[in-house]
Amino acid sequence: MQISKIRFSNHEATLFAQEVKTQVADYFEVTGRSSKADSRMVFKTIIFLLITYGSYGLILSNQFSAWQMLWLAVLMGVGIAGIGFCIAHDALHGAYSPNPQVNKFIGYTFDLLGANGYIWKIAHNTIHHTYSNIPGIDQDLMVSPLIRFSSATPLKPIHKYQHIYAFFAYSFATLNWLFMKDFLCFQLRDFGPCKDLVHSRAEVVNLIWTKLFVYAYTIAIPLLILDITWWQFLIGFTVMHITAGLILGVVFQLAHVVEGLEFPVPDENNAIEHTWLIHQMLTTANFAHENQLLSWFIGGLNYQIEHHLFPQVCSIHYPTISQIVREVAQKHGVPYNYYPTFFSAIKSHYSMLKKLGDPPTEINTNPSLCS
Repeated sequence: MQISKIRFSNHEATLFAQEVKTQVADYFEVTGRSSKADSRMVFKTIIFLLITYGSYGLILSNQFSAWQMLWLAVLMGVGIAGIGFCIAHDALHGAYSPNPQVNKFIGYTFDLLGANGYIWKIAHNTIHHTYSNIPGIDQDLMVSPLIRFSSATPLKPIHKYQHIYAFFAYSFATLNWLFMKDFLCFQLRDFGPCKDLVHSRAEVVNLIWTKLFVYAYTIAIPLLILDITWWQFLIGFTVMHITAGLILGVVFQLAHVVEGLEFPVPDENNAIEHTWLIHQMLTTANFAHENQLLSWFIGGLNYQIEHHLFPQVCSIHYPTISQIVREVAQKHGVPYNYYPTFFSAIKSHYSMLKKLGDPPTEINTNPSLCS
């Protein structure tokens, strides 16, 4: 695989980069803590696996009414989102364990939800984390032709209504992974900046058997066992995925498609104005630090700045190291984009969708953010 190079500047803010890296490293050294998962993360892993597959087992027990099973399907959807946020995401970043084989094993929880960890690592780890918010490169800005996430994306008449239908569209994220996206991505030779992709036979085999396994345990087995009609099963199956997809889709958009962030376009020399680390600070936002339940549930992804600067640090540590990052950023005059509540971030995302759906408008990339 070859990657088309976009060059980041190396002439600015080196003091911020050096200091923030040094202070975070010093924190782990002085406290003696590992930067990987600890007992809190293991506990969370157990909880979300129990929520997801405990709900699944209760559904298969045939001891509940159709309505009760529907609520269990909702709970299973919540658990799926939790596994994606808190287990698979860290493992696929190599942040769960210092042992690569442990990360690989735990990362298979993503595949067993119906997605594909191999494709995710290319799209998310390699492309999104390197080229955050760069139109035409960052795959997270191209989730669907129906949604316009940057002013560099061609405007279509339907985008005028995207603020109305976008959240509904997000709810189909896991269904898209399960039935379409991964298969399409495996057929691509060029994937964003990644050129001449050649997928190993092992990855192709893994895609096939994991998809078949998920189809078997989420579709075939329930249809064979449950005392309900096929259409009742279809409703429950869809509700489960809509629940998971909506949660996952909304949370991931709040980190990069809100007011106050930049969407840098490379110049004629394929260069970005800022250093990579400053680029991350300009294109990423945090939200709702005081909401401890939300932080616990979404795996610290409301600390997206810290995640982008230190993707191989387990998310359980983000609340602590965020204090370091914020103080160093303020010291050096580097932006630290932050929305104080979950709903203020959603409101800002909604506003961005509405602005980007209107005829060409210059998006204000630096409004005042609450801090």
